[in-house]
Amino acid sequence: MSMEAWYMDTSVEDQKKPHRLNPNEPVSLDELKKLGVFHWKLNTDIYESDPELEQIRREQGYSYMDIITIHPDELPNYEEKVKMFFEEHLHLDDEIRYVLDGQAYFDIRDKEDRWIRIAMKKGDLISLPAGIYHRFTVDETNYTKAMRLFVGEPVWKAYNRPADDFEIRQKYVASLQGS
Repeated sequence: MSMEAWYMDTSVEDQKKPHRLNPNEPVSLDELKKLGVFHWKLNTDIYESDPELEQIRREQGYSYMDIITIHPDELPNYEEKVKMFFEEHLHLDDEIRYVLDGQAYFDIRDKEDRWIRIAMKKGDLISLPAGIYHRFTVDETNYTKAMRLFVGEPVWKAYNRPADDFEIRQKYVASLQGS
């Protein structure tokens, strides 16, 4: 099954809920690509030796990886971390995540500044471009295990909105002009 995305409602209720509009307004993978978001569906059962993952890492230059488990029993300061991940921010580098187990949401802004929610499930690998405003949360299961991938050494710095003066943000916004 393909990854699912949709425009979000404006409710400030529990961030872990789906927040679909009624009626639902789905967002296609093609629409996500126009925003610079790329997706692959992989077999997590063989992630340690998956030739497809190795090819993606080689082609994209993802030289570093680690694994994080986001669950109240596994992640120190769980509530604080989940709240921090949900702050709207950008990074100076692409953000690449591969869900090995569980599920979660990435929320991104479209060209009109509307929120799009991307439902990540086991096997989904996603790349968000540097400079895109986004946030992350687990869903109501409170559990995801994900591989974090980076080009070179990991940079853990997030810049909360507003960060429009950053060159990478301006470059990202300019890249949307043709799409």
